[in-house]
Amino acid sequence: MDSTIEGVRQPPARAGSRLCTRCGERKAALKRPKTLEQICRECFYIVFEDEIHQTIVDNNLFKLGDRVAIGASGGKDSTVLAYVLSELNRRHKYCLDLFLLSVDEGITGYRDDSLETVKRNEIQYGLPLKIVSYKDLYGWTMDDIVKAIGLKNNCTFCGVFRRQALDRGAALLKVDKIVTGHNADDIAETVLLNILRGDIARLSRCTFITTGEDGPIPRCKPFKYTYEKEIVMYAYFKKLDYFSTECIYSPNAYRGFAREFIKDLERMRPRAILDIIKSGENFRISTTTRMPEQGTCELCGYISSQKLCKACVLLDGLNRGLPKLGIGRTKGVAGGDGDSDSDQQAKRSGRSRSSLQGKHGNVEF
Repeated sequence: MDSTIEGVRQPPARAGSRLCTRCGERKAALKRPKTLEQICRECFYIVFEDEIHQTIVDNNLFKLGDRVAIGASGGKDSTVLAYVLSELNRRHKYCLDLFLLSVDEGITGYRDDSLETVKRNEIQYGLPLKIVSYKDLYGWTMDDIVKAIGLKNNCTFCGVFRRQALDRGAALLKVDKIVTGHNADDIAETVLLNILRGDIARLSRCTFITTGEDGPIPRCKPFKYTYEKEIVMYAYFKKLDYFSTECIYSPNAYRGFAREFIKDLERMRPRAILDIIKSGENFRISTTTRMPEQGTCELCGYISSQKLCKACVLLDGLNRGLPKLGIGRTKGVAGGDGDSDSDQQAKRSGRSRSSLQGKHGNVEF
């Protein structure tokens, strides 16, 4: 039936001409993946930024005057994080001193290109940039490590070394906190991975918005409830400068299987991502479960539940020509009678807690 107003014939509504469900004035430009709302770009910017601001406020992520390092890889997540945090810092007067902190893993054709993006972001957002490299810290690049170990398990080395490299860079900047671009999709993937691995220790803390509060420098995730698709949309509509190529060494990473599963769930039910995170938050570890006791590494002083931290074990294996030495689970159980791999390694090394031994010298933590 034709639509009429007081006898005046009206043309039928065209597909795509629906008005924004929020303002009711402008044409809808997108459907939010998170809520399926049809909204215009301007309203999308507002709700996207307001939700992140609310997450920051509700979880008391920062204090006035905090020095904050933004983990910057040049990818969409860290680029949007740097842009949005800069905007919110000015708009809501967080009074934060913001810095960009990047890690150069030494991956030719990937990281060198993405770091060029970060250097442009430094100028675009007016944020000081600090770059730390695997080569300087450990005496090895990821290209060198892949040559030694191959394409299997190389992500183990990169993940362990990058985490410690970020902490070392943050210590050089004397910051109070590190913020990372981990989004809702990432956290939902991690919940599933920890369930599949039976990793109780990590499962109990992987949904925390702030971690490492008992370590040298806490880390927080302002994008904890932000969907990856919305981050991509925001970067696209805002025409932000970011690097979008996937790491050349990660196509076969175990996490990729969980990522595909999450995407399938999201297609059927967008709310599934937040529901998985909520489920992870509601997990309670039995009081009878023996959890690892956190201490410090006897060699470098980095936080560790074993006598040697994972980075020292992996690095020692590389330097001794035994790159698979630290791969896999430790043999002993934290708090048990048996020695773990790292305990045995500490006994063999006979060295006191002092420094991390790289190919080209020691690195103090």
